[in-house]
Amino acid sequence: MDFSSKLLENAVNEMAQLPGIGKRTALRLVLHLLKQPKEQTGYLTEAIKNFREEIKLCKNCHNISDHELCEICTNSRRDPEMICVVEDIRDVMAIENTAQFRGLYHVLGGKISPIEGIGPHNLTIESLVKKVAKGEVREIILALSSTMEGDTTNFYIYRQLQQFDIKLTTIARGISVGDEIEFADEVTLGRSIINRVPFEQGLKNQG
Repeated sequence: MDFSSKLLENAVNEMAQLPGIGKRTALRLVLHLLKQPKEQTGYLTEAIKNFREEIKLCKNCHNISDHELCEICTNSRRDPEMICVVEDIRDVMAIENTAQFRGLYHVLGGKISPIEGIGPHNLTIESLVKKVAKGEVREIILALSSTMEGDTTNFYIYRQLQQFDIKLTTIARGISVGDEIEFADEVTLGRSIINRVPFEQGLKNQG
């Protein structure tokens, strides 16, 4: 792709680093920004800059937050004894959209994937175990994607938590095998939360 401007080329190259954005799409987006008033581009630049510099991770659940504790964790109407374990912020948003879960979350920050070099120590599993060890949790819901990596992570967490006297469940398989949580429709995901099953039952079914 030939560019008549080095500034244009640099902008396209940076935009193309975003996931799912190829060079042609990046060029279209950059040219769109060029047509906008300068102040509009300034708003976008400022919003991204502020987000990158000021965003925090909730000290309790590791969700993205504007403050030390996120709005979900500080909501007195949520059940702190029920924790839903998810991969990332997109899964929190997907489950919240179902309006079927009133507990708290624990965001792992990924899932175990030896191929990608991601092990248990790269995730927030240790802080989850410490949270359960305090004796203030009655149920852990494993809501990871039904992929090989998701199942591996589920089983690892199960092994870490089986020593504690808690209820350990997993979402019902209304979610197709291989599907990511964030792409499930709200009705299916909501029913999967409501109809969750004991994790041990899932292990027996797999056997």
